Amino acid sequence: MPPLTGDGGARVARNVRQVRDLCTRCVGSEECEGDGEKAGSGDGYVGSSEKKFLTLPTILTLARVAAVPALLAVFYCEEKWATTAGATIFVVAAVTDWLDGYLARKMGSSSEFGAFLDPVADKLMVATTLVLLCTRPPVAALAKVGPWLLPVPAITIIGREITMSALREWAASQGGDVRQAVAVNSLGKWKTAAQMVALTLLLAGRDGGGGVALGAAGVSLLYVSAGLAVWSLVVYIRSMWNRLAQ
Repeated sequence: MPPLTGDGGARVARNVRQVRDLCTRCVGSEECEGDGEKAGSGDGYVGSSEKKFLTLPTILTLARVAAVPALLAVFYCEEKWATTAGATIFVVAAVTDWLDGYLARKMGSSSEFGAFLDPVADKLMVATTLVLLCTRPPVAALAKVGPWLLPVPAITIIGREITMSALREWAASQGGDVRQAVAVNSLGKWKTAAQMVALTLLLAGRDGGGGVALGAAGVSLLYVSAGLAVWSLVVYIRSMWNRLAQ
């Protein structure tokens, strides 16, 4: 191929310089970082450099936090609808706990803020409900069994959650196998399921509308949840200890 001369060679040289300048700007630009690509935006980018602070799953988690004072308000309300409203608030919060995780995975919209806020919202709702139930036992007949009936599982569950939070924070600082040792397992999921059902039953039957049977079922499940909470804590600690000993 003969060499380019004259205007043709000048145009080629000018194009080369433009491409080089464009590449130089692109390398220094945040829009071209590998973990910030725009996916499916239709403007020529493959991914997105913007990390949304308020995604739909995060909004649902924030709504769960906002539900805590709402539950507190209706719990001490003397109106007939208050019991149903309190149980409904808790059930909706429990559903959004599952829904926000599902949407985050389905939509690929998980965020560091959402991952931080989700367990905080869960613990706030559960701890608030346990404390409220301890201040006003759900069924008078069950309260006569002893003042310790609800505080014992409540202290066990809240204490376990505080301990696990501290363990996970420490394990995260260690990284590697230690961090994997405190990852959520099936035992923890069963504990959460029993806990949510128990608290729903206790909230629904706190005015005696469901009879002693409903309250007894709620208390029994709460003790099952407390037992699973302690068991799962022991499993986590043993797993972490074994990995540290390796």
